[in-house]
Amino acid sequence: MLAKETIVLVGPAYPLRGGIAHFNESFANTLAADGYDLKIVSFYLQYPSFLFPGKTQKAEGDPPRDLEIYPLISSINPLSWKKAAKVISSWKPTVVVIRFWIPFMGPALGTIARILRKKGVMVIGLVDNALAHEARPADKMLSRYFFKNCDAFFTLSKSVGEDINRLAPGRPVATSPHPLYDFFGEKVSKIQAIKELNLDPDFRYILFFGFVRKYKGLDLLMEGFAKSGLKSQKVKLIVAGEFYDDSSTYFELAKSLQIEESMVFRNEYIPEAEVKNYFCAAALVAQTYRSATQSGVTQIAYHFERPMLVTDVGGLSEIVPNGKAGFVVDPQPDAIAESLARFFQDDLEEEFEKNVAVEKERFSWSHFKHEFLSFVNQIRN
Repeated sequence: MLAKETIVLVGPAYPLRGGIAHFNESFANTLAADGYDLKIVSFYLQYPSFLFPGKTQKAEGDPPRDLEIYPLISSINPLSWKKAAKVISSWKPTVVVIRFWIPFMGPALGTIARILRKKGVMVIGLVDNALAHEARPADKMLSRYFFKNCDAFFTLSKSVGEDINRLAPGRPVATSPHPLYDFFGEKVSKIQAIKELNLDPDFRYILFFGFVRKYKGLDLLMEGFAKSGLKSQKVKLIVAGEFYDDSSTYFELAKSLQIEESMVFRNEYIPEAEVKNYFCAAALVAQTYRSATQSGVTQIAYHFERPMLVTDVGGLSEIVPNGKAGFVVDPQPDAIAESLARFFQDDLEEEFEKNVAVEKERFSWSHFKHEFLSFVNQIRN
């Protein structure tokens, strides 16, 4: 592709909050830095309030600098889909990249893609998940509608590419790992991070980060922690993020497991400025998911050079080399308990931290950009 060509990225961006918005803004900046005319078309209504379990969909702080963000889409208003497609088409883009992460967005994003392709615009789906983690009856139909209206797909894990091949066979698919989330500031010392969070400096901490839903397996981690014997070894578990499930379920579980004193619950959306403190305070970042494709949490952990414990589901095992940057385990409390105990009893933090610092070089934004643009050129030719 030639510099000064127009690329349009369709998906969440400021003032919407969350990892996908952060990703889109970073990806846009990476492309714009190479001289592309980059525009983001976002949502003025992403989710109706009754479908959004969190406290707010809006981010705090200032908008990103030097990015053109156009909030043109309502996920539930078909007139906005047609208007967005008309505006995008008027920019005469070389390629339109549509971020797809949940089947609910299939009608809106699929319609925009369909209109653009009729006008001769190339549409590539940048796909986080082909299907929802918590499946609903209409998911496959909604996803297929989006997929059939794209020319090709770029995914963040091989498992998603395999799902797309089943749902939309014959379309070109390429994969590159989720890049680093490197916009939460620089690494700080563990002592400083623990002080900022008002935590007890005599303890070591396991971090479970991000919103809490059943598929993320916080209950598995809690049960594994209770079985690990770490309760008596000055280790605590931090849960930092909003509960999208009933929080009382987890509080009651902590009580029944007799680990209440070993839990630190921060039931809130963590502001960007505080993210570094949670990761830098942690000896280990845990993602004990029941199902997954990939996760931005692993890429925040890589940025701050934190060892990880992940379950062997979806694309997580593609990202974390087992026994090197962390542990990859079955999504079962006994397996989780065994690895937690080994990590702390064998004092593996320093060794794994060094390995994480080496491994993270695989996840640069420049590498992701190169893979993506190479794929676009391949499709065009």
